[in-house]
Amino acid sequence: MDIMGLMKKAGAMQAKMAEMQAELDNITVEGLAGGGLVKVTLTAKGALQALAIDPSLLKEDEKEILEDLIVAAHADARRKAEGLLEEKMKGMTAGLGLPPGMKLPF
Repeated sequence: MDIMGLMKKAGAMQAKMAEMQAELDNITVEGLAGGGLVKVTLTAKGALQALAIDPSLLKEDEKEILEDLIVAAHADARRKAEGLLEEKMKGMTAGLGLPPGMKLPF
């Protein structure tokens, strides 16, 4: 591939990255824990949007369980957001001919 062609693709990818960054603020993912008793909603960038807790967990003696479920639900949502971002990046870098395993520093 010639250098001009590569620079043209890099410029196009940069524009797509800016568009994708804006889009990620509007995409949400949900993480669940405790069979759905705790639900966390994040943006694809990882910003916490909502937390829903089933009233049955709001007992003083179950405080530690509730805390663990919140952390687990957040981790579940975060994994989903990271997977979504990875899929979007694969589509964006497909035309660059990068070797397998090579990632761009975005």
